[in-house]
This record gives sequence, structure tokens and C-alpha cells, in this order.
Amino acid sequence: MAAPNYSYEKRQRELAKKRKAEEKRQRKASGKPEDGSPDEPQTDGEAAPPPTDPTAPQT
Repeated sequence: MAAPNYSYEKRQRELAKKRKAEEKRQRKASGKPEDGSPDEPQTDGEAAPPPTDPTAPQT
């Protein structure tokens, strides 16, 4: 049985780390969220009206 080539495995891990870091840097540079969905809904500065309780009596 052949001995494992630890240097090759280590180099592959290092390359994967560099690739992942480069992808992250590109995502940050493009200004887009990672998952494609916005973090928070965009508003024009207006607050949403408070939710009404349907079981509360109307006055």
C-alpha cells in the first residue's frame, strides 16, 4: 500500500481556502448579499402601521 501524500493534501486545502477567500472578496466587491435575498425590507422611511388585533373590539 502506498503512503499518503500529506503535502499534496495540504496544498489542496490551501488552494481551496484561497479560492473561497477570493470568491468572498468578489462578493463583497459586487455589493450583493451572499444568498441573493435582502437582509431587511427596504422602506422609504415610513413606519408600517401597527398590526390590528382582529379579536379586539372596534371603537
